[in-house]
Amino acid sequence: MDFIIQAAVKAVKALYQTDLNAADIGLQPTRKEFEGQITIVTFPFTKFSRKSPEQTGNDIGEFLKNEVNEISGFNVIKGFLNISLSDAYWIDQLYTEVLPDSFAEFKPNGKKVMVEYSSPNTNKPLHLGHVRNNLLGYSVAEILKAAGYAVIKSNLVNDRGIHICKSMLAWQKFGNGETPESTGEKGDHLVGKYYVLFDKEYKKQIDELKSMGQTEENAKKNAPMIKEAQEMLQKWEAGDEDVISLWKTMNLWVYDGFGKTYKALGVDFDQYYYESNTYLLGKDIVDEGLAKGVFFRKDDGSVWIDLTSDGLDEKLVLRSDGTSVYMTQDLGTAQLKYNDYHMDESIYTVGNEQDYHFKVLFLILQKMGKQWAKGLYHLSYGMVDLPSGKMKSREGTVVDADDLISEMEQTAKEQTEALGKVIDYTEDEKQELYHTIGMGALKYFLLKVDPKKRLLFDPNESVDFQGHTGPFIQYTHARIRSVLSRVEQPPSPLKGEYKTLASEERDLIFALTQFPETITLAASGYSPAIIANYVYEVAKSFNKFYHEKSILQAEDEVTKQFRLQLAAASAKVIRKSMGLLGIEVPERM
Repeated sequence: MDFIIQAAVKAVKALYQTDLNAADIGLQPTRKEFEGQITIVTFPFTKFSRKSPEQTGNDIGEFLKNEVNEISGFNVIKGFLNISLSDAYWIDQLYTEVLPDSFAEFKPNGKKVMVEYSSPNTNKPLHLGHVRNNLLGYSVAEILKAAGYAVIKSNLVNDRGIHICKSMLAWQKFGNGETPESTGEKGDHLVGKYYVLFDKEYKKQIDELKSMGQTEENAKKNAPMIKEAQEMLQKWEAGDEDVISLWKTMNLWVYDGFGKTYKALGVDFDQYYYESNTYLLGKDIVDEGLAKGVFFRKDDGSVWIDLTSDGLDEKLVLRSDGTSVYMTQDLGTAQLKYNDYHMDESIYTVGNEQDYHFKVLFLILQKMGKQWAKGLYHLSYGMVDLPSGKMKSREGTVVDADDLISEMEQTAKEQTEALGKVIDYTEDEKQELYHTIGMGALKYFLLKVDPKKRLLFDPNESVDFQGHTGPFIQYTHARIRSVLSRVEQPPSPLKGEYKTLASEERDLIFALTQFPETITLAASGYSPAIIANYVYEVAKSFNKFYHEKSILQAEDEVTKQFRLQLAAASAKVIRKSMGLLGIEVPERM
């Protein structure tokens, strides 16, 4: 809409002898209850027009209508100048902008960004919280890629520490040598089972020690299970061959299990980092910080940073015994990532319970003089809650990702069969469709909400074919493809022959033209919700057009071909939008 902005600048100059920049003209879509497509807010211009907002709007509107051929009319509501663009303009937009393959394709912008997401522990399967994390990180990466960035998708795997040793120790004690192959169980589930078993045995030992007179605090420290786990961790850090061998074996089981879950979720990674390889790197950063006077050493030998002047507190960066804490490790990993890729931005997709941690991490790196630290961003997100009793959880507290995927497929199956949408499908086609709909429902429901908000996920609500849901949008795409499949030849361009638009056609074209701007907004805000809500509006707009105007039974061939083109353009935008959310759209439903 640059031509409107330039014309508005010209209008203000001619009418009020005032020079404005293009940035001074704010355009926004006209509210649905008013006529027009583009609105200019006239309040800022009254200081040099010395007229009311309404009079100013009428002055500028008359000027624009006389000067700009594409403007067919205008109306002024208080301080809002609502502009109507001609049918010829919108038809031209469809053919020259939306229909070409280059529509919404951004050229490389020369910037590189890393998006880190997933970050699982290798002692248990992925759960519902990981699902939101994976889907959010993957979608942000796809949106940034679409906006012209070179994107690296990374996964920092937490594969070391006491929690990993707990699973290993429990398997040693109670596993009887069982493996994923011998049990038929997914590797991450098998290892997670022993993590839970450790906790049960540990609690029994705590209760026994308490019954013998120990305080709870002492019982937790003295229980044999935790002492053995700590001893195993010390052996691991010392490089004990047997411990390292078991660690590698059980981690491989977990990675195989994770791989299957990632495939089902439809997410992938370009680069894996492992904490077992990075946890020592931060010590070099600590030494550098001590030399620069950024850190200080206390009498017990521990190393800290004082951030009280920044409104924070003192933060430990190295223990008195020289062992690293999470902050040490994250400092080193941040430097390693930059050394590997020299990216302009690095995004950490981590839950909002870590907001303070990342505020401190980024501030420390800036105080260390790391120029690249200005490009660090914490993509913080809220928890996902479930309605009580709606879904089973493996251990009664956490909803397992694989169980969630299975339940979504089952919910999709029940809803789809109830609507009679799979009568002529083979069994394989049905299973593929149930997965596509189930995952589309899950992803859309989690991504349509602003990442920072906590949300309540209801599986049944998410698969509603008539609501603000993924399946509604998927069904709209399938409906369009069904219409297009009934035409022997692809719709042929008849630009210039179709002259007059119905309001439903005009509204739909306008919605489609907003796609590139929507990608830019979503990329700058790291927000898949912007794409999700946009594509819902496109689907609604298409359905209104579809119900009000016949496509295949149009009154003449010119009208039919134009509407087929409009339908094809709608399908393309829906498919690309949903792809940015990691959601597949079926050809038929």
